[in-house]
Amino acid sequence: MKKTILLLGSGELGKEFAIAAQRLGQRVIAVDRYLGAPGMAVAHACEVIDMLDGRELKRIVDLYKPDIIVPEIEAIRTETLQEFEDQGIFVVPTARAAHLTMNRDGIRDLVANELNIRTARFQYADDLPALAQACEDIGYPCVVKPVMSSSGKGQSVVHSPREVGLAWEHACEGMRGDKARVIVEEFIKFELEITLLTVKQKDGPTIFVEPIGHRQEGGDYRESWMPASIRPPLLEEAKKVARKVTDYLGGAGLFGVEFFVTKEEVIFSELSPRPHDTGLVTLVSQSLSEFELHLRAILGLPIGEIEYKGGAASAVILADKESENFEFTGIDKALQVPGVELRIFGKPSTRPGRRMGVALATDSHVIKARGRAKKAAELIKIQYANPS
Repeated sequence: MKKTILLLGSGELGKEFAIAAQRLGQRVIAVDRYLGAPGMAVAHACEVIDMLDGRELKRIVDLYKPDIIVPEIEAIRTETLQEFEDQGIFVVPTARAAHLTMNRDGIRDLVANELNIRTARFQYADDLPALAQACEDIGYPCVVKPVMSSSGKGQSVVHSPREVGLAWEHACEGMRGDKARVIVEEFIKFELEITLLTVKQKDGPTIFVEPIGHRQEGGDYRESWMPASIRPPLLEEAKKVARKVTDYLGGAGLFGVEFFVTKEEVIFSELSPRPHDTGLVTLVSQSLSEFELHLRAILGLPIGEIEYKGGAASAVILADKESENFEFTGIDKALQVPGVELRIFGKPSTRPGRRMGVALATDSHVIKARGRAKKAAELIKIQYANPS
């Protein structure tokens, strides 16, 4: 059952998915907007294109004739994906789901307005005056995010009217796509943020991975751990919501569904129809990682019972300067920490805040696993030659 998989987005998550696909004998074509993206190193072929250009997407599809298209980033001309699906190509999870979830406004409108699921209060703004009004309507503090971005880019918390202008500039700098639009959200005082990895099978029940807790800074994850400590009734409510949304979206594959958890409720935050960055922890936490689960669901292969290994955690390794000439030190020291594994992503350049790798750790206790992962990540340093 060898399939040709066109991977649209080939960062660290795409790389791990490509490895999983290679291990089951699939043919992978890695596509990204820059040469040397991590997934390109483990694919049969690679292409550099602007994925917001529908003509370029059609050219690549005509060239490689994929059986399956796997979107791994947000900035894709999703209208073109519908054309591919109409031609009989399997777009994961569906072309419609990819379109709805590529922008925060699409999925938020669906969840809040059509499915009547609890979210933070929100408004949209297309320019600075509209943003100022939306912040007043929602109330301070509030959270401002581009409707299309990744890894927390362009996100900020606004505490007063004086900060609105900076928030708009920051959002515009971090947004992807070809429209300037932001979402303004109510600031939720939560106890915990979780990702509930939800696997829709072609011919089987929906499967849930144990909840993943995560900590963010500036909207981007810094560490994740599992299992997260959440009261059973709240976890059941989160599963109910995740199943309702993913059933509506349809198709097959893994979804990363994010929730805010308070003392009394779970509040839907965001959804990605693909492996989630906080789910990198699944590379060491269990028998099947999120990437293997995604692949098996796409191919219609049996999944079976997921076996867990106890506490597990991840901690990111970040760059702090811009450079194309750098190297990592401290890997030997990090690997001396008990229970630690490393993933160095292989990105060709650094920039401040760019995720370059991740430390993964296991222990019988989640708290100890988190300590091991953070210690290992801190031991790894990036040495730059002629940084700008």
